[in-house]
Amino acid sequence: MDNTKEEIFADGIGQIHFAGGMVRFDFVTLQPDPDGKGEPQPLCKERIIMPPQGFLNAFNSMQNLIDKLLEAGILQKTNNAK
Repeated sequence: MDNTKEEIFADGIGQIHFAGGMVRFDFVTLQPDPDGKGEPQPLCKERIIMPPQGFLNAFNSMQNLIDKLLEAGILQKTNNAK
């Protein structure tokens, strides 16, 4: 049995929206400006779609990890943080 899993890299989430009863995350990677003069441009590469309960579970997991990273000093709250 092959236990390898595909890894997907994303620079961030470009958009999160709710449509058709599902939460949709558009993951982006930064691509160079075609002219080479401007800032890199986000390009949607992958989309994850999940039901609202799955979204809530994922959010809670992320919040727990954020709390642990704050406690460990890896992240720091900014004035813009809620």
